[in-house]
Amino acid sequence: MIPKRTLGKTGVEVTLMGLGGEGVLRSHGYDTEASDLINRAIDMGINYLESARAYDGSERYYGLALKERRNEIFLTSKSHARDKEGAMAHLEETLRNMHTDHLDLWQVHDVRTEVDIEDIFGPGGAIEAFADAKEKGLTRFIGVTGHQDPFILKRCIEIHDFDTVLMPVNPAEPAHASFIDMVLPVAREKNMGIVAMKVYFRGLAARVPEFESMQPYFRFALSHPVSTAVIGCNDTQQLEENVKFAASFKPMNHDEMQALVDHIAPYATQLMYYKPS
Repeated sequence: MIPKRTLGKTGVEVTLMGLGGEGVLRSHGYDTEASDLINRAIDMGINYLESARAYDGSERYYGLALKERRNEIFLTSKSHARDKEGAMAHLEETLRNMHTDHLDLWQVHDVRTEVDIEDIFGPGGAIEAFADAKEKGLTRFIGVTGHQDPFILKRCIEIHDFDTVLMPVNPAEPAHASFIDMVLPVAREKNMGIVAMKVYFRGLAARVPEFESMQPYFRFALSHPVSTAVIGCNDTQQLEENVKFAASFKPMNHDEMQALVDHIAPYATQLMYYKPS
């Protein structure tokens, strides 16, 4: 059994691990592998499953795999459009791809700059589409995501009463402008559902010496007051390994967390800003 936590003011109970929309799901042409992954995740008890309009074939994979299983899960997706018309067009396409009449959570995707904020929250901005969609029942809840600048994400959740926030939570964060320090406290004050991402530094955690397992990073993220951590998986083997982490989760104490932060510090810049050549 995977433990559950409440997704903030939504009141929904979600599993400690959610299935992210990346990994094999951020691809085209892997219908069988994607379907196996999605259905195995549900079989193992995961109930938080996410995607995004920007994630290649991810939404389509969900539509093909879910079929009669839609009501077993909390289904989320995202729009990176900054205007109302573009966001509504994205939502229509998302619902079509996923073969559903509503999302459980629809999120403003990857807010990076002050210009993004001006566009999203200004007249005719995307936030109008999100508010309309919630009012019309096309989504139960709305959220916002960001992983570039914690100040920008903090501004978003101060400007609008979102239900959830998706943000990086990993031990490289304290070495930089930190989402953990800047965004997490504000989100908690507003009783938002807090979803952790980039738990494994986009898969780069394996570059850090001395760790044979990804479990310390998972434990670090879930030892913070987050509701769930979304993990993108390449195959069912990775999925099953992470489900074991979730099922056996024990929180780190402060000393354990600080030791991991200290160990990661020399690699933090590479992990946070690595760009393949």
